[in-house]
Amino acid sequence: MPHAAVPAYVGQQFVDCPPGHRFNLYFPIWRDDWIADKNGKAPAIRACTSLPPTAKKLLAALLARQRAQADAVSALVLEAKGLSPFATGLGNEHPVENGFAFLSPYGLAYLAGSGVKGVLRAAAQELAGEANPPLDEADIEALFGKEPPPGCQDAERGALSFWDVFPDCAALSVEIMTPHHGGYYQNGGTPNDAGQPNPIPFLAVPPGAKFQFVVQCDERRLPEALASRWQDVVQTIFIHACDWRGFGAKTAVGYGALAFDAAAAARAQEEKWAAAAAAAREAALVAMTPNQRVIEDFQTTCAARLEQLRGGKDRPNTVIHQKARELAKAALEGSDWTISEKQAVANAIEEWIPRLIERMDTKEIRKSLKLAALRTP
Repeated sequence: MPHAAVPAYVGQQFVDCPPGHRFNLYFPIWRDDWIADKNGKAPAIRACTSLPPTAKKLLAALLARQRAQADAVSALVLEAKGLSPFATGLGNEHPVENGFAFLSPYGLAYLAGSGVKGVLRAAAQELAGEANPPLDEADIEALFGKEPPPGCQDAERGALSFWDVFPDCAALSVEIMTPHHGGYYQNGGTPNDAGQPNPIPFLAVPPGAKFQFVVQCDERRLPEALASRWQDVVQTIFIHACDWRGFGAKTAVGYGALAFDAAAAARAQEEKWAAAAAAAREAALVAMTPNQRVIEDFQTTCAARLEQLRGGKDRPNTVIHQKARELAKAALEGSDWTISEKQAVANAIEEWIPRLIERMDTKEIRKSLKLAALRTP
């Protein structure tokens, strides 16, 4: 029975290891004479496809850290979903002839950032002169770097940096390629139509996997006109690459086809706007006096209640009405309230109470809560 090439005291049970460790370190393909079992390739590869709970937890943590770092440096995050199997690193040496790219020490499948850069640069060159927003060769060189002519080593890096991509899937899968002309390609025989197929199994990421691409930009390296729109340009290039090029290996035969997740991009943009709004509000609160913060809290509470009521109103003497009374009384009687703060209280109460409380018009509010006194210098 084939086994992994490890000392006997290590054992042969590696189901809790990430798939990359099972594929590269503990691959069960060796016979007792240390020759690879040709009939055991497919079962050995299938033994490397599962992601145990520890690997799934590791992958989730890795993606979360990557997203947090991207937000910290204002990088562009683009999400996509696999439409076809995805393969990468097939040229890596391995006993089954086709390797796979796993990132050490995690043992998780990944697409190197350099590979992402190559695909997007090729897509950008296809779009040059046709993209919206506009994109020309100078923009491409500014973003991706200047490639030197043959024999010259004076390359210049671009403003963009591409992070490694980690496919998010429940498990890997096994694909099969069946070359028919081994005698011709490898042994110098005469080409013919009678060649026997030679099934070769290899690892892949199945369709439906999620991909998180992160692109970081050093805007100091960009001309001013491009620095303000680089994210839109890169997103356009990425969508073209998803639609027409694909990522990873064997794209010419349909592997690595991705679909840009526009909904995820919209959600991410909304989250950024919400975070920016929350940060601005927090900064404004810090700059306020204690009394101004009390007024702001009252208005925030009223706005939240208005949304809850959905066009309805509360009865008099309920929570919001009582808060308005307490706020007006505190402003009238407090010695530390400025004239402008008292006037702000009157304006806030007059704005919100008629919208939230039944049978409370502006005239009644002014009279019952003594708003005129708040406005008197």
